[in-house]
Amino acid sequence: MDATTPTSSRPRRTGLIRTVLALIIALVVVDLAVMWWWDKEPESFDPVKAAAARATELKQPVNAGATTTVALIDSVDTLMDKRGGYLSNDKLPPGVFMDNMPNWEFGSLTASRDLVRALRNDFSRSQTQSTEDPDLAEADPLLNSPNDRWLLPSTESQLRKAVDHLEGYLQRLGDKDEGNAHFYARADNLADYLQVASGRLGSLSQRLSASVGQIRLDTVPSADQADKVEVTTAPDGGKMIKTPWSKIDDNFYEARGYTWTLLVQLRAFQKDFGPVLKDKNADVGLQQVIRELEEAQKPVASPIILNGSPFGFFANHSLVMANYVSRANAALIDLRELLKRG
Repeated sequence: MDATTPTSSRPRRTGLIRTVLALIIALVVVDLAVMWWWDKEPESFDPVKAAAARATELKQPVNAGATTTVALIDSVDTLMDKRGGYLSNDKLPPGVFMDNMPNWEFGSLTASRDLVRALRNDFSRSQTQSTEDPDLAEADPLLNSPNDRWLLPSTESQLRKAVDHLEGYLQRLGDKDEGNAHFYARADNLADYLQVASGRLGSLSQRLSASVGQIRLDTVPSADQADKVEVTTAPDGGKMIKTPWSKIDDNFYEARGYTWTLLVQLRAFQKDFGPVLKDKNADVGLQQVIRELEEAQKPVASPIILNGSPFGFFANHSLVMANYVSRANAALIDLRELLKRG
């Protein structure tokens, strides 16, 4: 027996090691459970009902533009109030280990950024020489702040400031001062915004389809695709565009987030642009886009995003999502053509 190492210290050391290992295992289990709980896409909402409830609260009528504004406000609020809150700027576990919901948040935020810019530049102004709305002029850059900033000012604080300004615009839309805030529900304004949405859907469709690789001739990935796809030279001289395996679920959840928010916006447009849509015989066209986006929001039954070959044994969720996104985009293009006709 070694006189310098008492026998009684060995059980204590072994017990300490077991305690530390048990704590580590417990922390891992807790983190996994929290990650599973947070990894849940929020339920959609009806912007028409939300706008009616907000109008009752403010004791104001639901004027033109109120439903679209409420759709934007509640979409941004959802980013911060869903399970786990806003995760894109988390630097501690378990949020730092998650990527599905942060990509969903980025897709949703992209649609909200597009809408606030349209509100600022088009919907709230009668012509290009009109003065822009002060609240919308503040909300636009706040929503376009970096989406993953955790230092002050954090992303959440910028988003909440943007919501405050949008609330101010909403209140002025419903007050008795007709010159205080405006919303011009014109066909050209709506067509311009749908063109932006069409470009987003087209880009998402291409990135989703590249999950199995595509040979494209004389095509260079756009700026928003450059860091999300791999480009190699095909034998026939074309370019093989393929999404890296680590980015497949990122593209999928970004598309889910964007289409979730766009769906809410289009439902709001049904209310605010109703007379224009009926005048252009475009209300059915908008309903068709909405139906395609609703299909894109059906629950995912698999615990992981599968990437089987196009006609293989296993599913390819990216190609299924690309199908719905492409069909929604095709219906959106037809809708824009109807709106542009005299």
